[in-house]
Amino acid sequence: MEAETGRRRYDSLRRQAQAHRTRAEIAGAARRLFTAQGWAATTVRDVAREAGVSVPTVYAAYRNKTGLVWALADAADLTADLPRMIGELEAAADPGQQLAAMAGYDRRLFERSGDLIALVREAGRTEPELAALYDQGRRKADLTRVEVFSAWPKGVLRPGLDVPAAVDVYAALCNIDVYTTLTVERAWSAERVERWWGEALVRELLDPRR
Repeated sequence: MEAETGRRRYDSLRRQAQAHRTRAEIAGAARRLFTAQGWAATTVRDVAREAGVSVPTVYAAYRNKTGLVWALADAADLTADLPRMIGELEAAADPGQQLAAMAGYDRRLFERSGDLIALVREAGRTEPELAALYDQGRRKADLTRVEVFSAWPKGVLRPGLDVPAAVDVYAALCNIDVYTTLTVERAWSAERVERWWGEALVRELLDPRR
């Protein structure tokens, strides 16, 4: 009886593992098709065919195309290694190192999920839910920057620069368009972009008299 109970328990774990693999396969197929064909041209049937599953399986896993994109966006922070940035922020000895940690996170995010960010922004022009998703990501990034900059002692920011303005300057420098221009049009490596961002952020945000 105990052996039978153990088999049933492991059968349950196997089913969970298979369900996880299926969801991952569906998400991977959706990302490939969305970036290759575009949001509007890709159907749930296309995603099912690419993933090798049935259409009802896709709906059961993610509800619809929008649900798929939301899931992919949630995974973007993981691919960029958000815990690594948090650890680096906490371990940083000065604001310059914190800016470097934030630039490193943005580099990893754009390097690994830039195609998805561009997709969400473009699809958001006609899909309100995706427009909301893009805006949510932007506001989330701003909140992180506000939290970091607000924790700095008085006199760290350049004279005349307050926290909201510093957040604006950061966003103007470290964004998907700048990353794409430098890596695609100017053939910069991702590492070079990250280094330049770190240096430019120090120049633009921190009081040089520090």
